[in-house]
Parts: sequence; C-alpha cells; structure tokens
Amino acid sequence: MVTELSRRSFVTTSLAAPLLAAAAQASRVIDVATHFYDTARPQGVPWPPPNMTVLYKPSFPSRYLEAVKPYRVDGVVAIEASPWLEDNLWLLTLGDREPLIRAVVGNVAPGHPDFRAALERFAKHPLFRGIRIGGPALAGILADKQKSADVAWLAERGLSLDVLASAPPHFEQLAALVKQVPALRVIVGHMPVDNSSGMALLAGAPNVFAKVSGVVRKVNGAVPQDPAFYKRGLDELWTVFGAERLVFASNWPTCDLIALYPVVFEVVAGYLAGRPAAEVDGFFWRNAVRAYRLSV
Repeated sequence: MVTELSRRSFVTTSLAAPLLAAAAQASRVIDVATHFYDTARPQGVPWPPPNMTVLYKPSFPSRYLEAVKPYRVDGVVAIEASPWLEDNLWLLTLGDREPLIRAVVGNVAPGHPDFRAALERFAKHPLFRGIRIGGPALAGILADKQKSADVAWLAERGLSLDVLASAPPHFEQLAALVKQVPALRVIVGHMPVDNSSGMALLAGAPNVFAKVSGVVRKVNGAVPQDPAFYKRGLDELWTVFGAERLVFASNWPTCDLIALYPVVFEVVAGYLAGRPAAEVDGFFWRNAVRAYRLSV
C-alpha cells in the first residue's frame, strides 16, 4: 500500500538529486500564501469542505514544514480563508505560538457591517497585515460607495489588500481601484493566469505586487515539471511587474490538488536559475518584506 508519506518521500527523493543543482538558491525563503486550519475542532471549518479529502485534514505549521522537505522555508504569510469573523483571531492566536508565521492576512469583506470595528481590533495584533478578497468582489467595490470607502480606509491605515484575480475583468477593475486609491498596497494572485488580458494595466502601479502562486498545471492528468513549460507565463509576469514586485508563494496546502510543494518550488527555482542573486533573493523573500511590511 502506498501511503501519502511514502508517496511524498518518493517524489522529494526523485526530484532533489537532479534538480537541486540546477535550481536558483536563495539566502532565505518566505512563502506568502499558506493556509492553516483545524478540521478536528468541534465547530469544524467552513473551508475546505469535507468532500475535498486531500485538504480536509488538520493543517498546521508542523505539517507544512514536513511538506516542504527537502527545502527550507524561513517564514510564511498565513491567509485566512474562512469567512467566519472570529477565525481571524484563531489564526492570529496560532501565529502567537508559531514563529514560522510572520504575518496574517485576514478575511473581512469590504461592506461588512463590522468591517472597521473588526479591523481596528485585529490591527492591534502585530502580525495582522490586511485582508484578502476574491476577484469577483472588485466590481461591487467599485460600484458601492461604502465598500470603496472601506478600501480607502484600509489604505489610510497602511493595511494591504490581497486580490485573487482569475479573469481579464479583474485586472481592469483592479487597475481602476488602484487609480481611485493610489496609496493602496495590493498583492494580486494566484499568478500566472491562463488569460492575462488586461494585466499590463498594472505595470505602472508601484504598489501592486504579484503573488507567483499558481504556476503549475495539470496537462492530460500529469504535471509538467520542466520550468521551460511555464516560461511564457512567467516571462510575462517579469515583463509586467519587474523583478522588484514579484513574490514567491506555494498556496499550500491547496497546491496539493495539483502538485506537492517540492514540485511547485522546483519549477520556479528552475526558472530563476542563472539570474542574479539579488533578483533571486528579491523573489524569494526581499519583495515579500516590502509587500507585507515584514520584520525579518
């Protein structure tokens, strides 16, 4: 019987020897898209659903650190996927006892009746950095004065906005939002996307970073592991955002639906092979420090 542990061991062992030598080596690694939750707690979790068996298991930093082997990660940004307001506090409390967690991005939607009161409370915690929204929420924010005011309020307090962009209208709407609130610090993911029409509108927005967390793909049931397969999408990100506004992210454990962490890491590290050390360090951790105002 092949267990998850034995499968992971085989994958990491088979990958490590030939690819480690070719991969770019960073002095540190900060992963800016991780999710932690406890499916075993009495109230359960609203995400992931129980039928998503690959993900529906307790996910804590200890399991993450096992998943990243044979690589080393020095810190992570934890993203709250649960829409339950108090789960933001659950994640902040986890960060209190887990030094791996360098920052927390919460989940409070602009327009929520408790938006400002909740963020005032959460922002008192030194790990809290901002919130994440889905791309479809952008149209509503632009059309609603209260939601737009909430985003402006977010920017005034130096908090960031993560945006999950997955379609061309999201890039256009995000460009309009950034024009409306130029001080807003935005981290857009999961990049690259299959249809990037409109993404170039973000090229001139210095406060917009791209979270490189959606690189690997399944093709006919298999995941290509040659970085050259992904070169077109990654090249476009480097052209639009430049080396100073791209940040590494694994989207763990969601990435397990497509490929285990070592594959995710190897693809981007292989793509960066041969680039200047400053650019490699920028991608793997220095840009994250700027995007999320981390202390390292």
